[in-house]
Amino acid sequence: MTKEFGVPPVVFPSGGNPTVAVGGNTQQRRVPTAPFQPPRPSNSGIPFMSFEVGSAAATTSGPIGGGTGPIGGVANFDDEEPLLDELGIHPDQIWKKTKSILNPFRANPTFHKDSDLSGPIFLYLSFCLFQLLAGKIQFGVILGWIVVSSIFLYVVFNMLAGRHGNLDLHTCTSVIGYCLLPVVILSAISLFVPQNGALRSGIAGVFVIWATRACTNLMVAVADGGEEHRGLIAYACFLIYTLFSLLVVF
Repeated sequence: MTKEFGVPPVVFPSGGNPTVAVGGNTQQRRVPTAPFQPPRPSNSGIPFMSFEVGSAAATTSGPIGGGTGPIGGVANFDDEEPLLDELGIHPDQIWKKTKSILNPFRANPTFHKDSDLSGPIFLYLSFCLFQLLAGKIQFGVILGWIVVSSIFLYVVFNMLAGRHGNLDLHTCTSVIGYCLLPVVILSAISLFVPQNGALRSGIAGVFVIWATRACTNLMVAVADGGEEHRGLIAYACFLIYTLFSLLVVF
């Protein structure tokens, strides 16, 4: 036994959308439309927004937004300063200042009037390295003594010079750091000298006098008001470098 179902006829009007007649009423079915697409500009100033390979290749010949400079090509660094100069590190000046310390009788103060801390940091690291090779880890001790010595000599010099003293802490630290060169050389030599001997103490005394004389001459030359107090300034410098030499000897 079969059962018949009444299916209303489907009418296709001229518009294309099919309609279904239900109970004498014509109901129109909606056909889904394509999603909205924004209009594509004819000339896009940004190359990666263009979906055409040819237009993208044409627009990448210059910088974004127009111009004549290259983007993907090799930039011109001829007018750029060297990286060390931008960081304030001048190897030629460091070498000249270091070389002026090698002669304790003729220390040239001309180079030390333009103070810097690049050379003292290099000498500090060298001193710490030689001490490390000797089995002594003294990075913090040496750095702390440099800071305390700089403040000590700065206060002593300006108190002796009075109102005429114009020594600043940066210059004082720079001079003390560069005059640390004899102590660094002593630390390197001490690696090959027996410990706890008279020879080691004698060599240390020579290098302390060398550092003291160089530091005293530079302090008097780079700042005003220290010439008449040369002896007291030399005594303060002697205490400073004797303290550093004790790290090497013992």
